[in-house]
Amino acid sequence: MSPVRSPTLPRLALLAALLAPLAALAQQPQMDLPRVRIAAGMYQIDAQVAATPQQRQVGLMFRQDMPASEGMIFVFEERSPQCFWMKNTLIPLSAAFVADDGRIVNIEDMQPQSTDNHCSREPVRYVLEMNQGWFAKKNIKPGFRLAAPFFDKAR
Repeated sequence: MSPVRSPTLPRLALLAALLAPLAALAQQPQMDLPRVRIAAGMYQIDAQVAATPQQRQVGLMFRQDMPASEGMIFVFEERSPQCFWMKNTLIPLSAAFVADDGRIVNIEDMQPQSTDNHCSREPVRYVLEMNQGWFAKKNIKPGFRLAAPFFDKAR
């Protein structure tokens, strides 16, 4: 008796071959988001803006490095408690949870590849991620006010 060939196996192999490039794309860092200048006193930050749910979900995942004066600002539709983790994020980051008026509520250091939650101490609309230690090196602490066009509108 000869084995029966299933037409399903070749179809599954073809489907896997067709989907492989999409899986690779899903693990690419976001590099083409809109950018905004944020002033932190005398320091200027070139921040990518993650404003849609998909952009916020990917965030800085899969980035191998980030220039010292760059970051990512996460913009949410409304103020609420925000919690971040670092799954699939390869670089250590510091997250500043920012009120509508640009005031930093709290800053949390986050380790790569961790699923530990880091949350805002009060409801916020913005979260600014920078390389870990950036805020500390600039002596920027909770209570410090950042300046950007969207903060000005919120005052």
